[in-house]
Amino acid sequence: MTSRVAEAIDRANAEGRAAFVGYLPAGFPDIEGSIEAAVALAENGADVIELGPPYSDPVMDGPIIQEATHAALEAGFTTADLFTVIREVTARTEVPVLVMTYWNLVVQHGVDRYARDLREAGGAGLITPDITPDAADDWIAASEREGLDRVFLAAPTSSDERLALIARSSRGFVYTVSTMGITGERAQLDAAARSVVERLRAAGAERACVGIGVTTADHVASIAEYADGAIVGTALVRALRDGGVDGLAAKARELSAGARRS
Repeated sequence: MTSRVAEAIDRANAEGRAAFVGYLPAGFPDIEGSIEAAVALAENGADVIELGPPYSDPVMDGPIIQEATHAALEAGFTTADLFTVIREVTARTEVPVLVMTYWNLVVQHGVDRYARDLREAGGAGLITPDITPDAADDWIAASEREGLDRVFLAAPTSSDERLALIARSSRGFVYTVSTMGITGERAQLDAAARSVVERLRAAGAERACVGIGVTTADHVASIAEYADGAIVGTALVRALRDGGVDGLAAKARELSAGARRS
């Protein structure tokens, strides 16, 4: 079974760079604006796009992303709108689109129905920050049926046994958490990320991308030394909020330039 996300990461690595994975909230600043933003991200260096549906209790998100998702929720954004956004984005770019979602939104929609609707919209799979592989039998089965990627998170606190389970259960890549805590911009990345990637590789993970706190091109360049990709969220959302689609495009170009390996 082919993973479009894995192919995109491998293609970037073959070109001598880490993959640049960019996150944006679906529905921000509005539905049409979020479609244009995602397409701009694809056109300005992103190898993989993450779209995050707004959620009422985003325990992992920092204030910039919370502000954006709150605005989308206040405007009435629904799961049906998410699939509309994905459909429009994937019609305009071949860059694979993953959904980064809290699990309750999937359960509310129905796991099998969510997987089917995601595939039919052109989505590549899910990143699920608040469910672990040993609690995800329904999702693993549905993703197998629909040919979708499933990206689980690995943290510095994860045991070697847990990392092996995550590596076996993930498809596309393993989302490597650079530091414990919420998303947001940080002046310095936690060196623990390098150790987690090394441990994941020892556990059999084929691809590991590092996120949480990745803010600058220098951060991306540092991650490119040891990981398969760098994931940026808050810095892109801030750029979109403050500078619109043009500001986002400029920030994406700046960050993606850091992904090239020397």
